Amino acid sequence: MNSLADNALMLQVKAGNPDKMSLLFERHNRALYAFLFHMTYKREASEDMVQNVFYRMLKYSSTFKGDGEFVYWMYHIARNVLNEWVRKNKNHTQQADFADIEERMGSGGSVEEAYEKKEAKTRLYAAMARLSDDDREIITLSRFQELKHQEVAQILGISEGAAKVRVHRALQELKCVFLKMNN
Repeated sequence: MNSLADNALMLQVKAGNPDKMSLLFERHNRALYAFLFHMTYKREASEDMVQNVFYRMLKYSSTFKGDGEFVYWMYHIARNVLNEWVRKNKNHTQQADFADIEERMGSGGSVEEAYEKKEAKTRLYAAMARLSDDDREIITLSRFQELKHQEVAQILGISEGAAKVRVHRALQELKCVFLKMNN
Protein backbone atom coordinates (compact mmCIF):
# COMPACT_ATOMS: atom_id res chain seq x y z
CA MET A 1 0.00 0.00 0.00
CA ASN A 2 2.73 2.45 0.95
CA SER A 3 4.67 1.75 -2.26
CA LEU A 4 1.55 2.54 -4.29
CA ALA A 5 1.17 5.79 -2.40
CA ASP A 6 4.87 6.57 -2.94
CA ASN A 7 4.54 5.93 -6.67
CA ALA A 8 1.42 8.11 -6.82
CA LEU A 9 3.19 10.91 -4.97
CA MET A 10 6.22 10.73 -7.24
CA LEU A 11 3.98 10.74 -10.32
CA GLN A 12 2.37 13.90 -8.95
CA VAL A 13 5.83 15.45 -8.53
CA LYS A 14 6.61 14.42 -12.11
CA ALA A 15 3.33 16.03 -13.26
CA GLY A 16 4.44 19.39 -11.84
CA ASN A 17 3.45 19.27 -8.16
CA PRO A 18 6.81 19.45 -6.33
CA ASP A 19 5.08 19.98 -2.96
CA LYS A 20 4.50 16.21 -2.77
CA MET A 21 8.26 15.65 -2.51
CA SER A 22 8.07 16.78 1.13
CA LEU A 23 5.83 13.79 1.95
CA LEU A 24 8.29 11.44 0.29
CA PHE A 25 11.10 13.11 2.23
CA GLU A 26 9.23 12.60 5.53
CA ARG A 27 8.68 8.91 4.72
CA HIS A 28 12.15 8.03 3.45
CA ASN A 29 14.80 10.43 4.71
CA ARG A 30 15.64 8.43 7.85
CA ALA A 31 16.03 5.14 5.99
CA LEU A 32 18.08 6.85 3.30
CA TYR A 33 20.26 8.52 5.93
CA ALA A 34 20.80 5.15 7.64
CA PHE A 35 21.82 3.54 4.34
CA LEU A 36 24.27 6.32 3.49
CA PHE A 37 25.63 6.49 7.03
CA HIS A 38 26.27 2.75 7.10
CA MET A 39 28.17 3.12 3.84
CA THR A 40 30.29 6.15 4.83
CA TYR A 41 30.17 6.46 8.63
CA LYS A 42 30.17 10.20 8.09
CA ARG A 43 27.22 12.05 9.65
CA GLU A 44 27.52 15.34 7.76
CA ALA A 45 28.34 13.68 4.45
CA SER A 46 25.34 11.37 4.85
CA GLU A 47 23.04 14.29 5.62
CA ASP A 48 24.35 16.16 2.56
CA MET A 49 23.89 13.10 0.37
CA VAL A 50 20.27 12.67 1.54
CA GLN A 51 19.59 16.24 0.45
CA ASN A 52 21.36 15.58 -2.84
CA VAL A 53 19.28 12.44 -3.47
CA PHE A 54 16.01 14.30 -2.95
CA TYR A 55 17.25 17.20 -5.08
CA ARG A 56 18.07 14.76 -7.88
CA MET A 57 14.72 13.02 -7.53
CA LEU A 58 13.09 16.39 -8.06
CA LYS A 59 15.44 17.36 -10.89
CA TYR A 60 15.11 14.01 -12.68
CA SER A 61 11.47 13.32 -11.84
CA SER A 62 10.78 12.96 -15.56
CA THR A 63 12.76 9.69 -15.52
CA PHE A 64 10.40 8.10 -12.97
CA LYS A 65 8.09 5.77 -14.86
CA GLY A 66 5.93 4.54 -11.98
CA ASP A 67 5.92 0.92 -13.13
CA GLY A 68 8.43 -0.22 -10.50
CA GLU A 69 8.51 0.62 -6.82
CA PHE A 70 9.56 4.12 -5.88
CA VAL A 71 12.18 2.88 -3.38
CA TYR A 72 14.08 1.04 -6.12
CA TRP A 73 14.38 4.26 -8.08
CA MET A 74 15.30 6.19 -4.91
CA TYR A 75 18.07 3.74 -3.97
CA HIS A 76 19.36 3.77 -7.54
CA ILE A 77 19.81 7.52 -7.26
CA ALA A 78 21.27 7.16 -3.75
CA ARG A 79 23.84 4.65 -4.97
CA ASN A 80 24.88 7.05 -7.74
CA VAL A 81 25.25 9.91 -5.25
CA LEU A 82 27.21 7.62 -2.93
CA ASN A 83 29.52 6.46 -5.74
CA GLU A 84 30.24 10.08 -6.65
CA TRP A 85 31.03 10.87 -3.02
CA VAL A 86 33.37 7.87 -2.77
CA ARG A 87 35.18 8.91 -5.97
CA LYS A 88 35.63 12.46 -4.67
CA ASN A 89 36.73 11.22 -1.24
CA LYS A 90 38.92 8.28 -2.22
CA ASN A 91 41.10 8.78 0.82
CA HIS A 92 38.26 9.00 3.32
CA THR A 93 39.00 7.07 6.46
CA GLN A 94 36.54 4.64 7.93
CA GLN A 95 36.57 6.56 11.19
CA ALA A 96 33.06 6.26 12.52
CA ASP A 97 31.02 9.32 13.41
CA PHE A 98 28.48 7.50 15.63
CA ALA A 99 27.73 10.36 18.02
CA ASP A 100 24.10 10.94 17.07
CA ILE A 101 23.06 7.85 15.12
CA GLU A 102 20.77 6.60 17.90
CA GLU A 103 19.14 10.01 18.13
CA ARG A 104 18.54 10.13 14.36
CA MET A 105 17.36 6.52 14.22
CA GLY A 106 15.28 6.63 17.40
CA SER A 107 15.90 4.90 20.69
CA GLY A 108 14.03 4.12 23.86
CA GLY A 109 14.07 2.11 27.05
CA SER A 110 16.03 2.51 30.26
CA VAL A 111 19.41 4.18 30.52
CA GLU A 112 21.06 0.79 31.07
CA GLU A 113 19.38 -0.71 28.00
CA ALA A 114 20.30 2.34 25.94
CA TYR A 115 23.95 2.05 27.01
CA GLU A 116 24.06 -1.67 26.16
CA LYS A 117 22.44 -1.03 22.78
CA LYS A 118 24.88 1.79 22.06
CA GLU A 119 27.87 -0.42 22.94
CA ALA A 120 26.57 -3.28 20.79
CA LYS A 121 25.90 -0.92 17.87
CA THR A 122 29.35 0.60 18.21
CA ARG A 123 30.98 -2.84 18.00
CA LEU A 124 28.76 -3.78 15.06
CA TYR A 125 29.53 -0.55 13.20
CA ALA A 126 33.25 -1.01 13.81
CA ALA A 127 33.04 -4.52 12.32
CA MET A 128 30.95 -3.24 9.40
CA ALA A 129 33.56 -0.54 8.71
CA ARG A 130 36.13 -3.28 8.08
CA LEU A 131 34.04 -4.92 5.36
CA SER A 132 34.36 -4.17 1.67
CA ASP A 133 31.99 -1.54 0.31
CA ASP A 134 30.03 -4.24 -1.56
CA ASP A 135 29.58 -6.40 1.55
CA ARG A 136 28.62 -3.39 3.67
CA GLU A 137 26.11 -2.25 1.05
CA ILE A 138 24.35 -5.60 0.75
CA ILE A 139 24.17 -6.07 4.53
CA THR A 140 22.87 -2.54 4.95
CA LEU A 141 20.14 -3.06 2.37
CA SER A 142 19.10 -6.51 3.56
CA ARG A 143 19.43 -6.18 7.32
CA PHE A 144 19.38 -2.51 8.29
CA GLN A 145 16.92 -1.41 5.61
CA GLU A 146 15.07 -4.74 6.01
CA LEU A 147 14.62 -5.23 2.29
CA LYS A 148 13.79 -8.66 0.91
CA HIS A 149 16.27 -10.48 -1.31
CA GLN A 150 14.09 -9.73 -4.33
CA GLU A 151 14.16 -6.01 -3.49
CA VAL A 152 17.93 -6.02 -2.94
CA ALA A 153 18.35 -7.80 -6.27
CA GLN A 154 16.21 -5.18 -8.01
CA ILE A 155 18.23 -2.30 -6.50
CA LEU A 156 21.60 -3.86 -7.30
CA GLY A 157 20.59 -5.12 -10.73
CA ILE A 158 21.37 -8.78 -9.96
CA SER A 159 19.30 -11.95 -9.74
CA GLU A 160 17.48 -12.86 -6.54
CA GLY A 161 19.68 -15.97 -6.20
CA ALA A 162 22.82 -13.86 -6.49
CA ALA A 163 21.46 -11.49 -3.86
CA LYS A 164 20.85 -14.38 -1.46
CA VAL A 165 24.37 -15.72 -1.99
CA ARG A 166 25.95 -12.28 -1.59
CA VAL A 167 23.98 -11.59 1.61
CA HIS A 168 24.98 -14.94 3.05
CA ARG A 169 28.67 -14.46 2.18
CA ALA A 170 28.71 -10.90 3.49
CA LEU A 171 27.12 -11.99 6.78
CA GLN A 172 29.72 -14.76 7.12
CA GLU A 173 32.48 -12.21 6.53
CA LEU A 174 30.92 -9.86 9.10
CA LYS A 175 30.79 -12.71 11.60
CA CYS A 176 34.49 -13.49 11.04
CA VAL A 177 35.48 -9.83 11.38
CA PHE A 178 33.34 -9.42 14.50
CA LEU A 179 34.85 -12.52 16.13
CA LYS A 180 38.41 -11.40 15.32
CA MET A 181 37.71 -7.99 16.87
CA ASN A 182 36.29 -9.44 20.08
CA ASN A 183 38.99 -12.04 20.73
